[in-house]
Amino acid sequence: MIPIKPIGNVGKLADKPNAIKTEGKLDGAAQAALAYLQPGALHLSALPPLSLYVHFPWCVKKCPYCDFNSHEAQGGIGFPEEEYLAALRADLESALPLIWGRKIYSIFIGGGTPSLMSAAGLDKLMSDIRSLLPLDGAAEITMEANPGTFEVEKFKSYRQSGINRLSIGIQSFNGRHLQALGRIHDDGEARRAVEIAQKTFDNFNLDLMYALPSQTLAEAQQDVSTAINFAPPHLSLYHLTLEPNTYFAKYPPVVPDDDASAEMQDMIAELTTNAGYGHYEVSAYAQAGRQARHNLNYWQFGDYLGIGAGAHSKLSFPHRVIRQMRYKQPKTYLEQTRLGNVIQEETEIARGELGFEFMLNALRLNAGFEPNLFAERTGMSINVIEKALNDAEAKGLLYRDHQVIKPTALGERFLNDLQQMFLQD
Repeated sequence: MIPIKPIGNVGKLADKPNAIKTEGKLDGAAQAALAYLQPGALHLSALPPLSLYVHFPWCVKKCPYCDFNSHEAQGGIGFPEEEYLAALRADLESALPLIWGRKIYSIFIGGGTPSLMSAAGLDKLMSDIRSLLPLDGAAEITMEANPGTFEVEKFKSYRQSGINRLSIGIQSFNGRHLQALGRIHDDGEARRAVEIAQKTFDNFNLDLMYALPSQTLAEAQQDVSTAINFAPPHLSLYHLTLEPNTYFAKYPPVVPDDDASAEMQDMIAELTTNAGYGHYEVSAYAQAGRQARHNLNYWQFGDYLGIGAGAHSKLSFPHRVIRQMRYKQPKTYLEQTRLGNVIQEETEIARGELGFEFMLNALRLNAGFEPNLFAERTGMSINVIEKALNDAEAKGLLYRDHQVIKPTALGERFLNDLQQMFLQD
């Protein structure tokens, strides 16, 4: 968290170099930054930590369960890397007036499959980021990678370019389940990917899914045990959901029922606890001190600037909080970047919605949050959600005292119901 004062630099944008001027006039982003500094409905005493998200939209193959903004590369390998990297730099440059004076504490390069990028391409991206943004000396820099794209020398180059944390999309170590999920890798490639990560990175995460089509409890246990045996610093264990507008939503597979899924969750809790992993968020488990800093910033309602096709941003100013979304289709994003207009949607979060927005994220944390964090991140007194807090506490879904507000075990089990209580009519 930093004091509000540094954003005063934005008020002097007219004195900045010509990078944010057009023929002596402030460009659109600079004008918007000045507008955001005007009096508004909120009064933030400080700005939250700021993260950077970079979206890479291409994959070798679209998975049937995936609802992320990902697109199959032509022929499985073709995408305009050089053009896209130039667009990312232009995108970032255009956003600078909104974040003058703010340091970046974490970076996440997601997708899609960012590990399709060449070593030279990733190095250029990181060089551009470092030249344009002040990074914290201990910044966590994560890159998503999928087995099937792992090459030892390329990943060594990624590490040398500044990536210090890898997130590997394993999903399963069972070849039959990988095939059902439409993954391009097999179980042998999954194990090899983890072995390469172990040799190249000190910090890495394994993504796995459970409640897969026709998966038994024993098979789910074997997946989790295999992952734990690799001793990753961090595990992300997701329940498969049939998201709208996916192939699985249109042609739903037979998946374990609620009782079977609950047994899998109980098994995961037992295995991870016995192995020394702390369950600190709905789907996140970490060794001591290895929680994902980037994701924690999301869950604590921190700020993030998102660049790339379809990327989302949440940015705070002294009197307002805004959200932005870039153009989603890669072709459209590239065209609009050339025109100097990457923002497809932009909204200011209404005062009446901020309480729900904060709680939607913070209640995902098993340890909860300190009550004063609500005022710091929303610019409002926690009294604005007092009724919902009382109702949730009365139903046994929430625990609170002067030091912490957190979901109870019952609240964790019925998290969606708990979160919905903070929606205002």
